Amino acid sequence: MSIDLEVSDHVARVTINRPERLNAIDHSHQEDLRRAWESIEADRSVRVVVLTGAGDRAFCAGDDMHSEGPTGLDYWLRPRTDGFGHLPLRDSMDVPVLARVNGYALGGGLELVVGSDLAVASEDAQLGFVEPRLGRLPLDGGIVSLARQLPTKWAMEVLLTGRRFCAAEALRLGLLNEVVPATELDAAVDRWLENLLACAPLSLRAIKQIIRRTAHMTAADARMANVPALIEVLASYDGDEGVRAFAEKRAPRWEGR
Repeated sequence: MSIDLEVSDHVARVTINRPERLNAIDHSHQEDLRRAWESIEADRSVRVVVLTGAGDRAFCAGDDMHSEGPTGLDYWLRPRTDGFGHLPLRDSMDVPVLARVNGYALGGGLELVVGSDLAVASEDAQLGFVEPRLGRLPLDGGIVSLARQLPTKWAMEVLLTGRRFCAAEALRLGLLNEVVPATELDAAVDRWLENLLACAPLSLRAIKQIIRRTAHMTAADARMANVPALIEVLASYDGDEGVRAFAEKRAPRWEGR
């Protein structure tokens, strides 16, 4: 399988498994990713997703340029509103996605990083939207997402130069949350997972829904938006459990309901 999915202890781990191609993916592998996301969305036991690439050279080098399939205008006209790998523009993925960036994250690979909620990278990672240097465009979540996440000058810097950035520079730009030596990457991911899993899963779902689904609204309108997960949190067992645990000075026992 080109896409591996493993679920354990409330964590879904999605691995792009094509190290011989620097984890670049073609159209069939993108469909494998779509099926992985759908499986995760249907599994209410999942509270966090970790996305990474197999091996130690690449997270994802983007679209496999050697594969057969539509390119150029024919590619762009194909209906795919979720973005590269069906993640960057996906509205239905309500659990947090943490990108474990273990090497090259180029083109579509960087779109997957931008489409994740959090990103931790090794010091030797290289990132960039290289499409302009190939006569292409980062259309599958790169341009629109980056322009909404970063200050305009920084987004333009990344998009217009087409150059690669080291992990330290990507951290400065706001593309990453943390950069660590490669030998410490898994430990860093575990720390992030510990913090995420310490939170009520319904609260995390609601926070992500509110951010994603009210970005076009004014702050006042967003405050009053009836996001489904928000209502679920306020009427949940976990909401009461969190208050009880605080009063009793103990760790809460989340049930996801």
